[in-house]
Amino acid sequence: MDTQRLDRNALSFGLLSEPSDEKAYWLSKTPMERLEALELMSQIHYGYDPATERLQRVIEIVDRKKD
Repeated sequence: MDTQRLDRNALSFGLLSEPSDEKAYWLSKTPMERLEALELMSQIHYGYDPATERLQRVIEIVDRKKD
């Protein structure tokens, strides 16, 4: 996935009672494009970068008794 940036200068305000073309926009996108947009929104909302956020790997050595 390419790095994408959010343009915070582009805002539009409207009433919820006004019809919106948003549904038609998302239906025109492929399922993969919709999933990529969903992932981008999750990254923005939760503030994480999947390239840098990883689980920490820990190794532990255990001495076992021999029978």
